[in-house]
Amino acid sequence: MSFPLLTATAALPAIGAVVTAAVPAARRTAAKWLALLVSLATLALAITVLVRFDPDGDRYQLTESHSWIADFGVRYELGVDGIGVALLALTALLIPFIILAGWHDADPLETGSKRWRPTQGFFALILAVEAMVIISFEATDVFLFYIFFEAMLIPMYFLIGGFGDRAHEHGEEAASTQRSYAAVKFLLYNLVGGLIMLAAVIGLYVVAGNFSLQEIAEARANGSLDMATNTERWLFLGFFFAFAVKAPLWPLHTWLPNAMGEATAPVAVLITAVVDKVGTFAMLRFCLQLFPEASKWATPAILVLALISIVYGALLAVGQRDIKRLVAYASISHFGFIIMGIFAMTSQGQSGATLYMVNHGISTAALMLVAGFLISRRGSRLIADYGGVQKVAPVLAGTFLIGGLATLSLPGLAPFVSEFLVLVGTFSRYPAIGIIATFGIVLAALYTLVLYQRTMTGPVKAEVSAMPDLRVRELVVVAPLIVLLIFLGVYPKPVTDIVNPAVKSTLSDVQKKDPQPEVEAAK
Repeated sequence: MSFPLLTATAALPAIGAVVTAAVPAARRTAAKWLALLVSLATLALAITVLVRFDPDGDRYQLTESHSWIADFGVRYELGVDGIGVALLALTALLIPFIILAGWHDADPLETGSKRWRPTQGFFALILAVEAMVIISFEATDVFLFYIFFEAMLIPMYFLIGGFGDRAHEHGEEAASTQRSYAAVKFLLYNLVGGLIMLAAVIGLYVVAGNFSLQEIAEARANGSLDMATNTERWLFLGFFFAFAVKAPLWPLHTWLPNAMGEATAPVAVLITAVVDKVGTFAMLRFCLQLFPEASKWATPAILVLALISIVYGALLAVGQRDIKRLVAYASISHFGFIIMGIFAMTSQGQSGATLYMVNHGISTAALMLVAGFLISRRGSRLIADYGGVQKVAPVLAGTFLIGGLATLSLPGLAPFVSEFLVLVGTFSRYPAIGIIATFGIVLAALYTLVLYQRTMTGPVKAEVSAMPDLRVRELVVVAPLIVLLIFLGVYPKPVTDIVNPAVKSTLSDVQKKDPQPEVEAAK
């Protein structure tokens, strides 16, 4: 039996979470280093998966399959395609930076506080989320995927509610109330979506007789499984609703600004750069493969919702007073682009959407983590409390600017390529949608540049006059992300070579081909 590499990649952070949580309370620093080492070892395994994956090989590789609950046809089935490999690598890459950035976020509160922040629990929960996200990208059994799709809500609930941002304008008591509200809202929204999906998962089993993604997709393709039109549409809606909440797609997005605003900056990155990607990934893997006809039927409505997300999220970002909520609304706009690319049903659109998931994860991590370093120095999330930072902390301001420019998809930085592909792929089939979506780019330039101008330029405010620049640990967090943004902006081929074959297979599932360009005959 070959080494179960995919299982090991998910099991290592899960075991690390248990061991980290068990470290004695007095050994906080040891717990931090243990969590960091586990995350680096997981990254090494993810790189091994990436190296062993052959883009021109079978659709699902490094597969594992074992009987689990035989009476109900549930199997422990894992396998990765190009899309899953790319997102698995992204997750494993970001977690060490999240841990380093949050190195002091769970330290004991100041003397006199009645609350103790359990450091070990904070880092254990991050590793637990990593394990559940990774296995979600690997699962090819629908029921197995569902279990971890829902289970990751629990550690995220505690990370939001128990380890929120200390920078709150109304004091610790108000901050605690807001954190609790954000955590409960996050949990309720996603639980409702998950319960609806559970009904659809049960319905799929009744129709198909098993939970194997590959077997069901093959049966759909060869005609041995013929779903009634209404049945397929209802099942599709059950799955899509849960994924749209997680993504998040307008109008199911309202939990995200609260969660990102009240969480620490590293946890905010964990939410939008890692956990939310499971929603858009699942649209590609499950909605399009299991329900191809229903996916095409729902495409016009989904494209309209994605377009609203793009414009609505960007407009609300323009008017934000809170730095972290601005990044949250910007992410809603970006997820609109990703979903639009998926349901444009073109190779450029879906390749761009997958690349966008990777690039958005890196760019949002860079911007939000630098914003977190800024907020921790000043003790405020309000944009109006800053000014002239570039004169006292030029490295911090410079990295903040690069993260912001990546967010507005400046040519030469990674998100530009993915956003361009999404727009080209959408315009080739739905030109009106593609044209209107470009307004999101204009608005992104507005909210990003205004944010930078108000915080970093102008006269130096007294409260920031003694602000220190980035420290060594913070530079170790930010510098690799900036390098990746530039590298993938200039040379995205390593990622596109991995995801393009998987995109072709997905388009084949829904029996869609790229529109042929109309060329007028020469006169």
